[in-house]
Amino acid sequence: MATDLTIALVDQPGSLAKASDALGRAGVNIDGACGYVCDGEGLYHVLVRDAELGRRALLNGGFTIEDERRVAAIPVENRPGAAAELLRRVADAGVNVDLLYMTLDGQLVLGGSDVPGIERALTG
Repeated sequence: MATDLTIALVDQPGSLAKASDALGRAGVNIDGACGYVCDGEGLYHVLVRDAELGRRALLNGGFTIEDERRVAAIPVENRPGAAAELLRRVADAGVNVDLLYMTLDGQLVLGGSDVPGIERALTG
């Protein structure tokens, strides 16, 4: 099961490195990630396989976890329109997506209030 951890960061140099280092030192691999800053507050989404170990590493590193949730991750071809085809299937199923990013190995990560519905749309 894939878990997305959302971490609050200070908008300053080194914040991403410190959070990533806390995970790495604990032996937690970051399978995918995205981050952004809005109104001076940084948010860092990391995809991890071991949510408990990831959570513990970040909390021990002094970070605040804003959210933790299960997400769907599905392989997507590296070609024009491939992601749109997957997203169209989810939309046609009437399921909303509120989080999207790519993993390092070419999977599309999707989050929303109905993750089982997203998974059914993608695998059905």
